[in-house]
Amino acid sequence: MRKNDKRKASARRKSSVSGAGTYAAIGEFWDEHDLSDYWSGTRPARGDVNLESEESLYAIEKGLSETIRREARERGVSPHTLVNLWLQEKIQKLKPQSRRG
Repeated sequence: MRKNDKRKASARRKSSVSGAGTYAAIGEFWDEHDLSDYWSGTRPARGDVNLESEESLYAIEKGLSETIRREARERGVSPHTLVNLWLQEKIQKLKPQSRRG
């Protein structure tokens, strides 16, 4: 294989370890393999993370908390995520009203 052909083939692959060309194929590969078997093929990576979230705790009535957990489970998200989504929706609905008044 010529050098240019290798570059093109490499560009089509999304993963250098699995050689997979799609994220689904990468997922399937890692469902059946362990990173420790491929550790020598990895290289160090560096990244900056800037988390701008803050965790605040609020007391919630027990029955309401159970409802939130149940609803979150049905939607396939964490209770934390569901509460944040619901609060964001509620605040968006309140914004036009607060400007009128």
